Amino acid sequence: MTIGDSAPALALRPPLGEHVRRYVPALDWLRRYRRQDLSGDAMAGLIVAIMLVPQGMAYAQLAGLPPQAGLYASIVPLVLYGLLASSRYVNMGPTAISSLLVATGIGQLAAEGNAEYWDLALVLAFLVGIIRIVMGLLGVGFLVNFLSHSVLAGFTSAAVLIIGASQVEHLLGIDVPRFGTFHEALISILVRAAETNPITLAIGLASAALLYYFRGPLPRQLRRWRVPPTIREPVTRAAPLAVVALTTVLVWGLGLDRSAAVRIVGEIPSGLPPLTLPSFDLGRWQALLPSALAISLVGYVESISSAKTLASKRRERLDANQELLATGAANLGAAFTGGYPISGSFSRSAVNFAAGARTGLSNVVTAAAITLTVLFLTPLLYFLPQAALGAIIIAAIFGLVDIAFLRLVWRYSQADTAALLITFLAVLELGVERGILVGIVASLALYLWRTSHPHVAVVGRLGSSEHFRNVKRYPVQTHPHILAIRVDSSLYFANANIFCDLLRASLADRPEIRHVVLIGSSVNFIDASAVEALDSLVQELRDAGVAFHLADFKGRVMDRLDRVGFASRMGEGRIFLSAHEAILALGPE
Repeated sequence: MTIGDSAPALALRPPLGEHVRRYVPALDWLRRYRRQDLSGDAMAGLIVAIMLVPQGMAYAQLAGLPPQAGLYASIVPLVLYGLLASSRYVNMGPTAISSLLVATGIGQLAAEGNAEYWDLALVLAFLVGIIRIVMGLLGVGFLVNFLSHSVLAGFTSAAVLIIGASQVEHLLGIDVPRFGTFHEALISILVRAAETNPITLAIGLASAALLYYFRGPLPRQLRRWRVPPTIREPVTRAAPLAVVALTTVLVWGLGLDRSAAVRIVGEIPSGLPPLTLPSFDLGRWQALLPSALAISLVGYVESISSAKTLASKRRERLDANQELLATGAANLGAAFTGGYPISGSFSRSAVNFAAGARTGLSNVVTAAAITLTVLFLTPLLYFLPQAALGAIIIAAIFGLVDIAFLRLVWRYSQADTAALLITFLAVLELGVERGILVGIVASLALYLWRTSHPHVAVVGRLGSSEHFRNVKRYPVQTHPHILAIRVDSSLYFANANIFCDLLRASLADRPEIRHVVLIGSSVNFIDASAVEALDSLVQELRDAGVAFHLADFKGRVMDRLDRVGFASRMGEGRIFLSAHEAILALGPE
């Protein structure tokens, strides 16, 4: 090959800079960054930090980790995500669902409070990061589609109950052993309810009431008082921080940790996140792999759902595979800086968007604010009561249940309702990971059952038009010697024989039929098993003196049928562009 021959090939290769910008979107938006964008990013980042500081500590408590783990998981991971993500608005960090999955996965292998538990959390974050990066590089983000919305709704609804039950012990000030199922948790709580610490319960209820006031009545009052949004937004989003500050001062001022045995967070180390190294013990990897897969899929659905929703509001492009790479890198960052698996938070992302975020720099600002917190403010949190963190978690999870979707599913689809209920019950009784797996299997099984029983309609002409409709729904014209039948599904191994049986049943009591016209306007593909079944059907009909015709099939379907000679085996003149042409050609006898 000459140099001249190779030049065009080299010219077609994109420059190295384009490759880098593809995988580091920040290089692109930083080049076009405007001064007016800075105020929006800075304000949004600070408002989200106000939410994330108390939430991060609370979610770490839910995961069975020290509060600082939630703060550590909100620094380096946020910077990495902000620089690598195609979404400009999603806020990464600890979330309720991911924290529950961490507690469930690690709780089976180690006891909370010891060094091994935190080491396993680092391994879990590392595995989640690797899995997502591999998925992003392979472009297999479509795998999350196997988690149908019904399965996710069932899982989320059950997770809300499990998370709520796990925090009752903090609200009551009692000890509840780690549980395997939801009903076991309820039994444990009821057995120990008499040991409730009334002061702890009062702190928890007061915290919940304050959180409700900030979420509901206060925004309405501020709007009536015509408070500007620039002030109203930070105030209403500061509810968790207000709860942390007020309850900490209360416990410290009255000495409730000593006089009333109120449980507090205790010492939180000051300083930057430590550099950590996940264990490379293959035994631990194998034990945590199911949990890592569950967190990778469920957490990615959380993140990508938020990203898609917010990107669509400003008609911006979103790269799903780049999101996998960015969230994977963020989890690797958590693994090497003392954190644990994280995901995109829909509530914080929505706040980030509404507060004026313009680029990923808002995540960097949030990380900077969290850094200042761990450097200088953690000693002030010594007397923070665990009941306040429990109230913050319970208040946050109420928004996870999509009531509108539950109503829609209940009214619209029995199959989707069944998948939702199966997942819901399986998660409660079998555990989170097994419950998700059962939900996926149930959803796929219901899909196969539904598609294996395709809707088939005998059709006739609507008036004098060229439109054909179901004879059971419309007053249509038919011909006694023609059976025009429409199948509203693709034909494949699971439904081909069932369709052929339905067609045979339609012909059994009508000896006058001389032509069968199969209308394929809804058929997108026909697999080899279905072709074989149709071949047998065509031969049967020919032996019975009935001609088989095709009408209104898509070109790509006909191309595949022609490739195996199906059309020629049917006979000449048996294929029509439309049902109208077929009926005109076959005509009344």
